[in-house]
Amino acid sequence: MENKKLTMSDIAKMAGVGKSTVSRYFNGGYVKDETREKLKKIIDEYHYEPNAVAQSLKAKHSHMIGIVAPCLDSITSSRMLMAIDEYLKNSGYTTIIMNTNHNEIRELAFIEHLWRMNVDGIILLATTLTMTHQQIAAKLDIPILTVAQLFKGGISIIYDDYHAGYDVGEYGASMNHQNVLYLGVNQKDEAVGVQRKKGVLDALKDHQVKHVTVKETNFSFTDSRRIIHEYLTNHQPSLIICATDNIALACYKEIMERGLKIPDDISLIGFGGYEVSSLVTPSLCTIRYDNELAGQMAGKTMIQLIHEEPVAQTQLIGYQLIKGESVKKL
Repeated sequence: MENKKLTMSDIAKMAGVGKSTVSRYFNGGYVKDETREKLKKIIDEYHYEPNAVAQSLKAKHSHMIGIVAPCLDSITSSRMLMAIDEYLKNSGYTTIIMNTNHNEIRELAFIEHLWRMNVDGIILLATTLTMTHQQIAAKLDIPILTVAQLFKGGISIIYDDYHAGYDVGEYGASMNHQNVLYLGVNQKDEAVGVQRKKGVLDALKDHQVKHVTVKETNFSFTDSRRIIHEYLTNHQPSLIICATDNIALACYKEIMERGLKIPDDISLIGFGGYEVSSLVTPSLCTIRYDNELAGQMAGKTMIQLIHEEPVAQTQLIGYQLIKGESVKKL
């Protein structure tokens, strides 16, 4: 092969590495020692001269990380974003945060847009993962890290939603509740809509809870309030388990406005561990996930991916059940 015909792609293929690694080698970025040796050997053998123009196009590390978030007003998301941002800043990176407002088309467009902006990697706080996400991830030559949803075939940091749900269901059953309403979100959200719900319902079933009703809402306070308003007009469960604290707070408001008492008339459990859940009286029984830790893990994992260090494909974030005062033992 003559040197003038050899391209960066050829070198990458011959060395069995990505094009971005070859680009980093020429730009003095981080490359593993054995990879560096391998590349040096090929380059010396073919007397390869990098094309200065091509090189400047995909120049050195930009030290920018793109973050795609579903919303900025969720307490859990914003806690995590702050932690990611802080961790990356302290490690010499700048973050660019794109808010999709739960719009899937916008999410996909933002991923491509960030890639064109030459970011070193993308952290996706995902609500739904589709085939299209997988196709885009496979096409891009930068690392993508998904947080809060399991990315099959990709790298993810997820909450242990199934076991958290199971613990909640088990706690409700241990407090002798036999008439339970589960107020969840739809299945497009694999973590909250499928895993969390499955955990709760499996536990209630395993503990032979007699009456379990499932209703669906979304993450909005107003819509959840309307749905619980309609339901409580003809029903009075002894316990309502809500997929998020926000939904639980909508129920809280509705129950109080009906002149009913928590937990004397209706017990209530949420997920999220928001500060506000401990400020209401009685305080809300909830699952607290360590969002700050998740953010730090995301920042650390992204830097490891950029440096092509090995990382676990899936990392789990733990939780704790905070019992609060909103569940009565019957």
